[in-house]
Amino acid sequence: MLNIFRKLSLIEGSSLLILLLIAMPAKYQFGYFDIVWQVGMTHGVLWLTYVTVSLLVSHKQNWSVLFWTLVLFASVIPFACFLLDSKLRQPEEPDPMLVASEN
Repeated sequence: MLNIFRKLSLIEGSSLLILLLIAMPAKYQFGYFDIVWQVGMTHGVLWLTYVTVSLLVSHKQNWSVLFWTLVLFASVIPFACFLLDSKLRQPEEPDPMLVASEN
């Protein structure tokens, strides 16, 4: 479930970047008004899915409320999805008992 959320996070974050860096300039600089509605609607559906799946994953992974709040903020800050992905990809801390028994 975490891997699905990581992929969804990258897709949702990319849709935010497309909205901000391509669709909005296309609307205001070149007069293409329809692109913002299409990209905006896609981004909105992806964002709602992101929030729902993040709640499911947070319960399954036992995330703190603070960490889940940071995950939620990562959905609205451009490029934060890539930082979140690197954080979620990090392996868990090694068990001190296992490290001590290897020596």
